[in-house]
Amino acid sequence: MRGLEDLRRQLEELRIEHRELDFEIQRLTMLGSFDQIHLQRLKKRKLLLKDQIAILESKLLPDLTA
Repeated sequence: MRGLEDLRRQLEELRIEHRELDFEIQRLTMLGSFDQIHLQRLKKRKLLLKDQIAILESKLLPDLTA
């Protein structure tokens, strides 16, 4: 099934980007001197990725109520 492989690959890419954003946010916060607007944009992007990850995970998991 090519579609499932594509979803899995996309899910992994999103997880990697989410992890990288998490590290970047932590790094900027620890430095103490950062652009607040830039930090907010990173956090928004991270939340968006989290939502996209949840959507893909739900597509990949079988429906347990069926």
